[in-house]
Amino acid sequence: MNVHDLIGIGFGPSNVALAIALEEQRQKGHQLDALFIEQQPHFAWHKDMLLEGTDMQISFLKDLASLRNPRSHFTFVNYLFEKGRLQDFINLKTFFPSRYEFNDYLAWAASHFDNQCIYGEEVLEISPEMFRDQVSLLRVTSRDAGGKTRERLTQNLVLGIGGAPNIPEGFRPLRDDHRVFHSSRYLGSVEKLDQARRIAVIGAGQSAAEIFLDLHGRPSAPQVDLIMRGRAMHPSDDSPSVNEIFNSEFTDYMYSRTPEERASLLDEFRHTNYAAPDIDQIDQIFEILYSQKVTGHSRHRLLTRCETRGVHATDDGILLQLVEKDTGKAYESRYDAVVLATGYTRNHHRELLAPLAPYLPGFSVDRHYRLQSTPDFQPAVFVQGASETTHGISDTLLSILAVRSQEIGAALAKETGRGFEEPAKKLVSA
Repeated sequence: MNVHDLIGIGFGPSNVALAIALEEQRQKGHQLDALFIEQQPHFAWHKDMLLEGTDMQISFLKDLASLRNPRSHFTFVNYLFEKGRLQDFINLKTFFPSRYEFNDYLAWAASHFDNQCIYGEEVLEISPEMFRDQVSLLRVTSRDAGGKTRERLTQNLVLGIGGAPNIPEGFRPLRDDHRVFHSSRYLGSVEKLDQARRIAVIGAGQSAAEIFLDLHGRPSAPQVDLIMRGRAMHPSDDSPSVNEIFNSEFTDYMYSRTPEERASLLDEFRHTNYAAPDIDQIDQIFEILYSQKVTGHSRHRLLTRCETRGVHATDDGILLQLVEKDTGKAYESRYDAVVLATGYTRNHHRELLAPLAPYLPGFSVDRHYRLQSTPDFQPAVFVQGASETTHGISDTLLSILAVRSQEIGAALAKETGRGFEEPAKKLVSA
């Protein structure tokens, strides 16, 4: 069985950026045998949130390569050039391409590595391979769409699996009910509910705002309740001074702080990313609600300071038990569908790495995203997008992909450069 220098789990933007960094290292003479395993049948980035009229919230210059290597083949500008749209894009006079176009850019970049990525396989387990009382290799077990399992060995591992949908506890028993779904499945799910007349959207962030506006514009004209715990929708703060927290240098500052200081920083800058739609979308929503007051036709409602205390599925719909936080008034409201725009969790890597937990105490990560390990554990295991509490809010975003991939790539080059003991190779040929 072949032993890879590196296996990457997931092939979303984080690991595509890493593949690019490794390719540019290869061009400089450092050869690395890297393989990526992706559960989706082909590349797709938030495919169920590619809504008409939605734009990126960050500059196109924060692409997969520019901040590391502006001359890279894989910049967004070169993508536009190769697609024959560079001059037209310039004429748009914007830093923020549509989400659909940026997804196309990411897919274009990923397509350069089709020979290094296995699509349509779900990683089931990552287990240690022992040699002389040490973990010398990792065994990665995956399963394809037909149910066939496959095992591969690697000296190093990088997890770039993104976030898992955050499903509030009360809704978890309804995971299999097609009328209740997370925003990550929005388009694919709402298209099957064209007869839905009353829809609840729970959340106060960018996804909630985009879904509200999308439902407002649908020909079926559903009535939509936008339900949130806060008193108002807060716009994202994208002022130049605040945006410096997304600079790569801020990662060093964040990592150097105490845990208490880090928590304070995350709280201070929370509204740069969480529960913070773009101001133009808040304006659109307010205009829609104001127009209702003018016409007297109240199709939609904005339910602020409102909590969902219970949920019950019936043949006639989904019953939500709602409570007004200011008055304590409780009431029940029926919906044909409920969309959970409730964000993501970032701890799925711990489940995948559970068999390695004795060697990765606390799953603590160093400055270069490597999980710290015990002395008897030789492989290097890196995580992407799971270190917000130590590296800052930008860790889960696109902002630092180019620089982070360089840091991980350099760490891998150092790791593989010093080599692994030959007995590790003998292990698999025995």
